Amino acid sequence: MEAYPWKSSPVVTRYEGNPILKPEDMPFPSTMVYNPGVEKFKGRYVMLFRNLHYQVRWTKRTHFLGWATSDDGVHWTVDADARFEVEGLTGPADPRLTVLDGRCYACVQESENVSKSAIGIRGAVTVSDDLEHWELLSLSTPDNRNMVLFPERVNGRIARLERPFRKCTHCHTATGEAWYSESPDGRYWGNSRRVLAIEDVPFANEKTGPGAAPIRTDKGWLALFHAVYVDPKITYPTWRNEDIHWVYAAGVMLLDLDDPSKIIGLAREPLIVPEAPYDCEIDGYRSYTVFPTGNILEDDGTVKIYYGAADSSICLATAKLDDLIALCTPV
Repeated sequence: MEAYPWKSSPVVTRYEGNPILKPEDMPFPSTMVYNPGVEKFKGRYVMLFRNLHYQVRWTKRTHFLGWATSDDGVHWTVDADARFEVEGLTGPADPRLTVLDGRCYACVQESENVSKSAIGIRGAVTVSDDLEHWELLSLSTPDNRNMVLFPERVNGRIARLERPFRKCTHCHTATGEAWYSESPDGRYWGNSRRVLAIEDVPFANEKTGPGAAPIRTDKGWLALFHAVYVDPKITYPTWRNEDIHWVYAAGVMLLDLDDPSKIIGLAREPLIVPEAPYDCEIDGYRSYTVFPTGNILEDDGTVKIYYGAADSSICLATAKLDDLIALCTPV
């Protein structure tokens, strides 16, 4: 595993109690809990996470998105009964949450089983005022996923980052990159353009894609992203003993405030990479995976970064906003 040359940035501190949520914490059957959308909504921290349970090992499984709440963003209480359900939407997965105009938006991918979707993977935009009743605003054409909305309108329009695929529908034989689209109402999307190409990122050679909702700063939109690096000479261990050759890492970039399709700053090194001694990141269903899907900017300038670890549990790291901005060298 030493052939992967990058390390996590020193500006990041992992929470010493990681993982903050794991299958053993669930009040229902769980084999994997991961890839959470996180926000502050109506005075509390809320988390929408992916739960998957194998009833028969690696063959028969159940899946849903569950809810947790917190007073401090660190210690979470899982609701045993609440489920994310939206009329017209099947198999939602990999949620991202954004509070925009006082409403909570959830972007999800439509098909949970990405390798067996009959028509391909579509990204959905949904909205709620109470986290119980959700409205489906739009579904993309195949193949698209990992959508995340900006927390403010840009030039009067709702803005999002997304990751369309270049090739086939099976996510680990497809190549994806981060794109930008905009909408007047969350239903009709267009004016799409590429943001982050694979060749822009030294620690990616297969995929880039959006992470959590961007944070507005006076220097630009600070945005986390995921990056995938494949080395065919290395096989990484997985619970299923699959033939896996990739590492998922987190990166950070700055986007122009008025035109977020333009990168104005980019960290040339990863922000967080899966590494020992953090077993939750290197030993799991999909080992050597750090997948950033949530962030919260606190009043003291600390950013809480939430990420799926090895597709198996949920972890937390923190960094100062100014330090994250400083990592993004001008482009």
